[in-house]
Amino acid sequence: MLLAALLCIAFWFPSGFGVQSLIELSPSGLDSLLQDYAFRAFGKRAKTGIVYDGIVPSNLTGIKVAALRLRSGSMRRRGVKSFKEFEIPIGLIEQPYVERLVLVYHNLGNWSELYYPLPGYTYLSPVLGMLAYNAYNLSAKDLPELDLRASKEPMRINFSFSQTTNQEASPKCVHFDLDGSPEFDNVVDKNACFATKQGHFSIVVEVGGAAPAPAPRNGAPGNGGNHGRGDGDGKNRKKVYAIVGSVVGGMVCLVVLLGCLFICLKRCRDRKKRGKMEATADLDVPLRMAIVGNTKAPVASEIRTRPMLEDDYLI
Repeated sequence: MLLAALLCIAFWFPSGFGVQSLIELSPSGLDSLLQDYAFRAFGKRAKTGIVYDGIVPSNLTGIKVAALRLRSGSMRRRGVKSFKEFEIPIGLIEQPYVERLVLVYHNLGNWSELYYPLPGYTYLSPVLGMLAYNAYNLSAKDLPELDLRASKEPMRINFSFSQTTNQEASPKCVHFDLDGSPEFDNVVDKNACFATKQGHFSIVVEVGGAAPAPAPRNGAPGNGGNHGRGDGDGKNRKKVYAIVGSVVGGMVCLVVLLGCLFICLKRCRDRKKRGKMEATADLDVPLRMAIVGNTKAPVASEIRTRPMLEDDYLI
């Protein structure tokens, strides 16, 4: 019963907490979460130089992650010709220095505007990210990012999903640093951007000359014009249901847990009392046992005062 109570708590609290935390997750918190799922893709026998695609939970459908483990010296001397949309040149260095590092790739899909809002601009491509981590422990979580920078040629990001626009506004490359601050640059070859350090990247255009935003995918949040206030109300109701369900489930599990603890304490007390009685019985003088019918019972030794006639006292 105690195990059932613990399992009940384990099932109720993480589920409610997970919904609430994903709604309020910051970009840095999302980076830590995706780092965990990317590292899981390596499995037990991770090979150096091979791209491993990770799997995210269903409540983050639309986001893609991948991981690539490299030797630091090899990456600096040879670079990486293609890591998803990224081209890593020769001379890329990390601080602090590590013997092996993992490059984690993000494609935020239609979650891009949720985690990286950019007022006054419309995204023409999903936000792509590349962050570097120490590869010493591939089962570690919440690792700090390494400082990854190009010392010779810049990195190139090829946005193969970039939309086109015939408006007068010119597309711009945007780079979000680890603190979330944006930096703008010119687009190269219509759908490519250059970068000298890690972070998140996309192609945007100013509002008024933008192509329509991509339609939201299943499971991913969108900003379509047909949602309006109804979509916000539905999200608020889901928040309330999740919180109420978590509280009620937690209270039920707490009552079950307290009941199990009470039963365990009562059994321990009865067992202790029975042990004291048995110890006391062992210390007393044992009685002779006799069988009476079908029952075995203790019998005391026979002690009887012999009768005396009153005449013996007469003279």
